[in-house]
Amino acid sequence: MLEDRSESNGDRSGQETKKKIVRREYTKADVKELQAHSKARTPLAKIVKLTKRTEGSLRQKALKLGISLGHRR
Repeated sequence: MLEDRSESNGDRSGQETKKKIVRREYTKADVKELQAHSKARTPLAKIVKLTKRTEGSLRQKALKLGISLGHRR
């Protein structure tokens, strides 16, 4: 008969909070680095860690620049 209604009343204790999205513009140095990685055929996973940007962000920027990323070896 007694139900736990802590979730239904908006109590968010125990729920994960989403990270706030922080957008960073691509600088000329970032673009140059991305082009160098493309030319060097660096794996995308490594570029993600080095630049601290998401895979989607890097792929979209590469698409706009007309370069390829994510080379398989």
